[in-house]
Amino acid sequence: MKNISIDIETFSDVDLNKCGVYRYTESDEFQILLFGYSVDGGEVCVIDLANGETIPDEILKALTDEKVTKWAFNASFERICLSKYLRTNYPQYFKSYNSDDIALKRYLNPESWKCTMVWSAYMGLPLSLKAVGEVLKLSQQKMDEGKALIRYFSVPCKPTKANGNRMRNLPEDDIDKWETFKAYNKRDVEVETGIQKKLCNFPVPDFVWEEYWLDQEINDRGIALDMEVVANAIALDEVTKEKLKSVMQNITDLENPNSVAQIKEWLCNNGLEVESLGKKEVKELLKTAPPEPAAVLELRQQLAKSSVKKYQAMQNAVCEDNRARGMFQFYGANRTGRFSGRLIQLQNLPQNHMPDLEQARELVKAGNFKALEMLYDDIPDTLSQLIRTAFVPRKGMKFIVSDFSAIEARVIAHIAGEAWRTEVFQNGGDIYCASASQMFHCKVEKHGENAHLRQKGKIAELALGYGGAVGALKAMGALEMGLSEDELQPLVDSWRGANPNIVKLWWNVDRCVKETVKKRTVTQTHGIKFIYQSGMLFIQMPSGRRLSYVKPRIGENKFGGESVTYEGTGSTKKWERIESYGPKFVENIVQAISRDILCYAMKTLSKCFIVGHVHDEIIIECSENTTVEEICNQMEKTPPWIPGLLLRADGYETMFYKKD
Repeated sequence: MKNISIDIETFSDVDLNKCGVYRYTESDEFQILLFGYSVDGGEVCVIDLANGETIPDEILKALTDEKVTKWAFNASFERICLSKYLRTNYPQYFKSYNSDDIALKRYLNPESWKCTMVWSAYMGLPLSLKAVGEVLKLSQQKMDEGKALIRYFSVPCKPTKANGNRMRNLPEDDIDKWETFKAYNKRDVEVETGIQKKLCNFPVPDFVWEEYWLDQEINDRGIALDMEVVANAIALDEVTKEKLKSVMQNITDLENPNSVAQIKEWLCNNGLEVESLGKKEVKELLKTAPPEPAAVLELRQQLAKSSVKKYQAMQNAVCEDNRARGMFQFYGANRTGRFSGRLIQLQNLPQNHMPDLEQARELVKAGNFKALEMLYDDIPDTLSQLIRTAFVPRKGMKFIVSDFSAIEARVIAHIAGEAWRTEVFQNGGDIYCASASQMFHCKVEKHGENAHLRQKGKIAELALGYGGAVGALKAMGALEMGLSEDELQPLVDSWRGANPNIVKLWWNVDRCVKETVKKRTVTQTHGIKFIYQSGMLFIQMPSGRRLSYVKPRIGENKFGGESVTYEGTGSTKKWERIESYGPKFVENIVQAISRDILCYAMKTLSKCFIVGHVHDEIIIECSENTTVEEICNQMEKTPPWIPGLLLRADGYETMFYKKD
């Protein structure tokens, strides 16, 4: 036995989508109902555990045999569920990490597990088993009855007279459905093994699997939550929202001040016609609104704050040991291979700018609502800024948070050979000032000479690096920052004139992609290789990892020129044909290289207790004697596959997570 492909069906009274698999398996009601498996691509067997069948000993032993690779689609679900199953029913077969980290001890070591969903993502395919099967045109497709069967057998049901007031459906409650459920379980294994056979000529590199195992370790370890802060924040939000609602009702006499339609009508009756109550629109309206409508709009903004949802997500996801787990999706962004967030979504938490953050946090933790109301005018905003601070190190430890400085700017400068930019980084300069100096041919200092030009340098840097033009500047808020419409095109021209090698990189990549797709050949530029193989476009990074584009072909863009299109998951989350061009491919490449650098840093720091990461930042739970300098020195090590790249990491230590 070399490989075993697994799919399981389960029951729990915990909502899997809201709470995640770790919390899901902690329920006393958790149960594995069906265990489907195939050994080395052979016939699929389904073990009916719900009806008393047992998993053969050789399969139980294989689940912790390092020489046997376990495969599943979204393998973390199977691995975490089987961790609970083995720990409870077959402790003699359970094997965890060889680590002193107590937070990991409840879970099977992931190092003999591989995930077909990760393989699919690596190939630019969708992240659902059904969608992958359809795109690959497998002979066996996922059964459409699955969702209804899972609703029937895998989640609690509403007690009614018709069902005898039962709280869940058992196999004997509908024998025909149960047999279909077993067929569905079997089919999922067949689809999964079908994907493996289809993709066997395009294996995921071993070093990417090593990154996956480290990702699983970080997810298994989790990150501690201060549940006093969480519970009090939710309670305070409820009290505050009721008070705000009451104040709005007193001003407006509206029955439901949360109603957008009612607020719009009231504003109109009070001399202020509005099309939208979106954040940007309200901000503009407040500049000219009369006092009473302005007060209502400000109250409306506070009521619309959704910060409490993050605290509720924390309550949902937290495990018995007060740690939240499963927050990172490996290869969640399959265009670049970057991680994406799950559950609490660490990647998109509000930033904190309060000078007295610690004081506000202590008041929430102590439940001192009166002091908070006295000291802070906008309680919803205060709670929003405190969300990060709910993440804490375990007792006797601290956090060191370290992040790369201007990682994408450094990467694009390095691969494009834009020497003046590299020199700025080498000398520890400010890239926004340097960019403005280069664009306007004068000295620009952050708090000195021509300081007013730095903002133009900053917005140009953020908007124009990947082929953006006037539209990108507007989307970045150029007009709101005080730039005039007439200044925008000259700003684009100035930035491109100051960065000729980056512009050259865009169009060299564009040429290579088109030539590779047209001639089905291999091309290369700036150390990046472009390959056409079996109906796929691959872009090979310096690390050896490849970006994958499905069924590329030459099309026509809206301007009548040539463009490259490929199949992928679009902005509507549907599988569709996507148009791209040189600068967009460069964006993918730069973000992919930045991701590879982060993964390299995570590997060099893997002996530390990494509890989280966000784009270019790593959060480490460590002992009091670990220094920020030690962590930053490790992060700054340049990977051997991109010699000469200048990296810089900045860090700080803290007793709760925050943006420094």
